[in-house]
Amino acid sequence: MSAIVMVIYIVAIIAMMYFLAIRPQKKQQKEQQILMESMEVGDVVLTTSGFYGVIISLSEDDVIVEFGNNKNCRIPMQKKAIAQVEKATTSEDN
Repeated sequence: MSAIVMVIYIVAIIAMMYFLAIRPQKKQQKEQQILMESMEVGDVVLTTSGFYGVIISLSEDDVIVEFGNNKNCRIPMQKKAIAQVEKATTSEDN
């Protein structure tokens, strides 16, 4: 009888770990992948280090981001370093 209780207890702990740890992490990875695929030139981005910039060039794994009004401050970085993306507004939206 105690072996059955022990198995049920272990299964309950594994199920709890799945719903509290693994499932939310997979959801976050999926959202990050959607974010990476939606980036376009001209979008305003927030980097993981807290800097705001504008995407001026995209490649498979990297982006070039321009920071501030200084056109000489262009930094290449990995797409993984982008935390948030705000879509660029077009003149048709105004």
